[in-house]
Amino acid sequence: CEVNERTRVMAYGKVVKNNAYFKRFQVKYRRRREGKTDYHARRRLVLNDKTKYGTPKYRLVVRFTNTDCICQIVSSTIKGDVVHAVAYAHELPRYGLTVGLKNYAAGYCTGLLVARRMLQKLKLDEKFVGVGNDVTGEYFNSGDEYDKKEKGSDAVRALGRAPFKCYLDVGIARTTRGARIFSCLKGAVDGGLNIPHSEDRFPGFDPT
Repeated sequence: CEVNERTRVMAYGKVVKNNAYFKRFQVKYRRRREGKTDYHARRRLVLNDKTKYGTPKYRLVVRFTNTDCICQIVSSTIKGDVVHAVAYAHELPRYGLTVGLKNYAAGYCTGLLVARRMLQKLKLDEKFVGVGNDVTGEYFNSGDEYDKKEKGSDAVRALGRAPFKCYLDVGIARTTRGARIFSCLKGAVDGGLNIPHSEDRFPGFDPT
């Protein structure tokens, strides 16, 4: 009987939320309360070294809605985010893709479209053509050749301007193997952007 009484008291312990508790309660950011922004990830995508003196840190922002796929090249400032280029899946019918605007193929085409637009805006579309018409699905990144060279060496000077570099921003989406967000990444990389990535997130990857 004594054991049962002790168990009952432990199981039904009341959590006291009195005035002292609510006085110390700190409200989270609005977009965190709405479940829209992962600030733990955003902080690492936005912060830059002080020695860069305000140089923009670009992100490839990928979002899938109920009816569309959105790819943007974004950089952050104190005043807010700045969008430099954008592409939507609902633009693809004008290029011949009329159905399936949310699948893997549509994500690839949308990523490819935003990459070409960004490079054309910077007048780098002729220098960095990506894979061109030789689309095989194999690993490709325009920045690998540049990153292998020692910075400041003659080999780097011979290459000229470095490819446009940005980082993938997936928001709160799940980064499982074969997810659609990585189709946009593959399209942007094949379009000529330098996005650090590994191929183990693409569908069909065999880790053995």
